[in-house]
Amino acid sequence: MENHRARRIYCNRTLNLRAIKAIGYDMDYTLIHYRTREWEAHAYRHTVRLFQERGWPTGGLEFDPELIIRGLIVDTQLGNLLKVNRFGFVRHAFHGTRPLSHEETKSVYGRIIVDIADPRFVVMNTLFSLSEATLYAQYVDMRDRGELTGVLGYEDLYRKVRATVDYAHLEGRLKGEIIANPETFVDLDELTPLALLDQHHAGKKLLLITNSEWHYSNAMMSYAFDAFLPASMTWRDLFDLVIVEARKPSFFMHRNNPAFRVVDDDGRLVPAREGVELGGVFLGGNATQVQNATGLDGEEILYVGDHIYSDVHVSKDVQRWRTALVLREIEDEIEIIEAFESRRQELEKLMADKEALESESYQVKLELQRAKAGYGPQADRDPEASKSRLEELRAKLMELDQEIRPIAAAADGLLNENWGLLMRAGNDKSQLARQVEQYADIYMSRVSSFLAHTPFAYLRSARGSLPHDPHPIPEEHFAEPA
Repeated sequence: MENHRARRIYCNRTLNLRAIKAIGYDMDYTLIHYRTREWEAHAYRHTVRLFQERGWPTGGLEFDPELIIRGLIVDTQLGNLLKVNRFGFVRHAFHGTRPLSHEETKSVYGRIIVDIADPRFVVMNTLFSLSEATLYAQYVDMRDRGELTGVLGYEDLYRKVRATVDYAHLEGRLKGEIIANPETFVDLDELTPLALLDQHHAGKKLLLITNSEWHYSNAMMSYAFDAFLPASMTWRDLFDLVIVEARKPSFFMHRNNPAFRVVDDDGRLVPAREGVELGGVFLGGNATQVQNATGLDGEEILYVGDHIYSDVHVSKDVQRWRTALVLREIEDEIEIIEAFESRRQELEKLMADKEALESESYQVKLELQRAKAGYGPQADRDPEASKSRLEELRAKLMELDQEIRPIAAAADGLLNENWGLLMRAGNDKSQLARQVEQYADIYMSRVSSFLAHTPFAYLRSARGSLPHDPHPIPEEHFAEPA
């Protein structure tokens, strides 16, 4: 596999794969990547259908794939979408589908630190959130125009949209159409089965732990894996344990979730009173049962998923499993950043020039202040010369700003013209980047990124950088091959 930066593993905390005895995988947007626009547009249409059946206005509603990116935060109290930096400060905001100006954003959020533990704020943690947030924003617009009745406020509106999206996923029609036409919705990666074969033959126990139903999981895994496995194998032969309808995050948080054995391909269930066991397919259960079945401690299990909370946060926080996050958008983000590199260097030089001119202008202002008040060291030039120099500096700064403005605007709109980069909020890290750093030991764009290393690799995190370090350290944390 080409060892390209976009296909590597990035390491926040050193991880010795030799010490990992079992690797658990989520399915949707992890082992199986969907063509996001097609899948989310389909989910969006089914949700709109459900609203239409309930008598809601749906005229003119269309899925907008550019309106939302993963990691945004919904302010359910005000009907706003927010891009927040790692400290909780709002950098960009939309009310419904309308962007708020800098002045409006400052007026509303200038004194608010966004705390994602507050139920007022809901994080769009997964690509499945795109259709939900898009429809919510559009219905905020309708509510503001007085076109919705029976909605008590923005919070009530969000609850109704969220519940309807969930029902669209559960009722069966949406997933039935995906099963019937997987080539339209699934982005096949023939290297993912190879990565799991490497792990399987290296003696790792492989676990599938998904919230999806057995019928859907079996169909999707068969489509995505079986054609790329040795002739004698199916996807079932890769996995030592399969758990469907796991009900994450509850799966990691509660020990009393019951388990049922799936006894045939039709999904017939019998109670599994002793919990889950290796070699079987189960519905439900909990993470403690998995540890008991494998005989492993949390530090010996790596869990790989795409949902920053349900997959990565709780598995690490509650069970102390090692964690890996799949962020498919990282591929586009890295490629876009690399393509922009020459302009970034140009912007960096212009900003350095601006800082030098600003520094001199501040020094001249201090000269004039001291001359006027008659204290401290006095400049060699007379006040009139200082005033003239100050005007020259101001003129040069205005010229520089004209050069900087379009490049800075282009940098701010990389990846998505509304929200910019996934992992950045202006010059700072985004709230999503902070969560990734905090909860994901490693992260990657796809499961096949494991092929950039071996199942025995020692993945080392980079030395963290601090503002006072003598030599800037790149923020990209590469995992070193063993």
